[in-house]
Amino acid sequence: MNEHSTDISDGKDFIAAPSPADTVVGKPPRARVSDAVDPDEGATESPRETMERKRDYLEGFLQKKPEAVSATGVGGELQQDVIDALKEIYDPEIPVNIYDLGLIYGVEVSDEADVVVSMTLTTPNCPVAETMPGEVELRAASVPGVRDAEVILVWDPPWDPQKMTDEARLELGML
Repeated sequence: MNEHSTDISDGKDFIAAPSPADTVVGKPPRARVSDAVDPDEGATESPRETMERKRDYLEGFLQKKPEAVSATGVGGELQQDVIDALKEIYDPEIPVNIYDLGLIYGVEVSDEADVVVSMTLTTPNCPVAETMPGEVELRAASVPGVRDAEVILVWDPPWDPQKMTDEARLELGML
C-alpha cells in the first residue's frame, strides 16, 4: 500500500498512519528534582511573611463592626427581643419553650413596630388551645418598643416533631 491512497467511493486523498513497527519511540525523560521549578525562586517573601499577610487580611475582616441593624423588620433588634420573650413561654405538658418546640412559625415586625406572630399548637385538641395564643400575644405586646401585637393561629402546615430545634430534641431525649 502506498503512502497516498485514493478512496474509490468519494475520490478523496488521505494519508495512512505509519505502522507502529516503522517508528521507534524512546522512553520519555524521567522527572528529576533538580528540574522542578523552585516556587520560592524570585519570591521576595518567606513563607512566614506570606502567612502573616494572610492573617492581616483576616484580622481586618474579623475586626469589622457590624452594619447598623434597624430596630424593626426582619433581623432587627425588636424581632429578636420578641423571640427572646417567646422563649420564656413553656408548653405546660412538655418542658421546652414554645419557640424551640417549633410552635412559632414566624415573627414579623413592621416598620411601625407592630408584631404579627404566626404559630400553631401540637394538636387542635391541645389543652391550652384557648389560653396559649392569648399568652403569646400578651408576651409579644409587653416587649419594650412594640406598639401592637397580634397572633395568627395556623394549622397548615401541621406541627410535627421535625420542627423542633436540636436543643429541644436533646432536652426531650430524642437525639
